[in-house]
Amino acid sequence: MTRPDGPLVSAEHLLRDLDSDPTLVVLDVSWRLGEDSLRGEYDREHVPGAAWVEFEEALSGEPGEGGRHPMPDTETFAEAMRVAGVDNDERVVVYDRDSGLSAARLWWLLTYAGHEAVQVLDGGLRRWRALGYPVDDESVTPERGDFVATPPHREVLDAEGAAEYADQHLLLDARPGDRFRGQNETIDPVAGHIPGAVSAPALANLDDDGRFLTADDLAMHLTRLGVRPGTKVGVYCGSGVQAMHAALALEASQIGVQPAVYVGSWSEWITDPDRPVENPSG
Repeated sequence: MTRPDGPLVSAEHLLRDLDSDPTLVVLDVSWRLGEDSLRGEYDREHVPGAAWVEFEEALSGEPGEGGRHPMPDTETFAEAMRVAGVDNDERVVVYDRDSGLSAARLWWLLTYAGHEAVQVLDGGLRRWRALGYPVDDESVTPERGDFVATPPHREVLDAEGAAEYADQHLLLDARPGDRFRGQNETIDPVAGHIPGAVSAPALANLDDDGRFLTADDLAMHLTRLGVRPGTKVGVYCGSGVQAMHAALALEASQIGVQPAVYVGSWSEWITDPDRPVENPSG
């Protein structure tokens, strides 16, 4: 297996690779917060050969004190990957049909679990279709894979660790800026952010057509937020989805920083009333 050059792959390159690499595994993990399963959209159209992965079943544990989307059980996740055809020694490309949030979650979880060749389709199905590339409506049942999860290969923060990063290092809040400021909070029962965190909306890392900014532009943007080579960076969001998208952007920037992720994020932070909250709006 050849390790890919970077965490992103363009639609143009994926189209070429589908023809040249018969071992390539492509996964559709489309999901939207608050909506039912998007399996029906997958059934209508997907990248040819892409297998379906159900976000809520494979990529998240049960909501509760650990937040809305805590880490999935390791073996549950690994089994879902085997069912989807994932092997440890074959390249995987993951995508969704929106802005890459759920794809980034799967990318992060696979790399956390030890897979060394995972990429996100830059621009997702939206970009793929805009280029006029073929889509399929036939469900894919892949040959069972042999993936074995060997975590942890990335740093995970708990609430105490997130507070330490905010105080001593750099903690980025990947939610939209209004939620960071305590405005328009329609998802969580408490508004605001972790004291000392820096607002860094994940979707600001994308251009108008849903692709990530170039590595140079990402580096410039993240540098303005305080990221430097060697900086200890943590990221969080509402429930650990946008945080992993921000982690993907950090790695795509080529600054050389692999951030720690507070998976429980804001939805876990606020389950303890003794944890401090900064709310500029009130």
